[in-house]
Amino acid sequence: MRNRAKILSLIFLATASTALLAGCTTDGGQKPIAKTGGSTVTTPSNSTAGIPSVSGAAGSAPTIAAPQGAAPTSLQTQDVIVGTGATAVSTSTLTVHYTLMAWSTGKVVESSWSGGQPATFALAQVIPGWQQGIPGMKEGGRRVLVIPPALGYGAAGGGPIGPNETLIFVVDLIKVA
Repeated sequence: MRNRAKILSLIFLATASTALLAGCTTDGGQKPIAKTGGSTVTTPSNSTAGIPSVSGAAGSAPTIAAPQGAAPTSLQTQDVIVGTGATAVSTSTLTVHYTLMAWSTGKVVESSWSGGQPATFALAQVIPGWQQGIPGMKEGGRRVLVIPPALGYGAAGGGPIGPNETLIFVVDLIKVA
């Protein structure tokens, strides 16, 4: 539980890196690979370079395969489940479930599914990787974000996240306000 508080506080930190947002797309240039209303979906391991495969049914904790190869140096996103509800924008307040894996170890660092409580926050107050990777996502969707250090916690790291760590988040968007 203490790690969850650290991760949430790290996620919610507003960073001074907003200049990094200017030249990036919000969808990572990726196309959704699946549309479903709640069935189990698996991303093929070779579907998109730099994105580990994810499986699991909508409404339950995802399973993430350990990443392979070198970590991507730019934000990578992929919809595992395409939602059908309201669309997230940069000014939205979101309620999400998430799982965070460290690229370097292939181990889950934190998961809101473990505590059973989703997180609620303003998208404008989180790390740049979320600010860039979540807009356009719809309620009911599941998206994978592979976030390079420059869009995450950088050289400083923080809490259980080491310096220069590439982050893998699987985000289930529950509510957009």
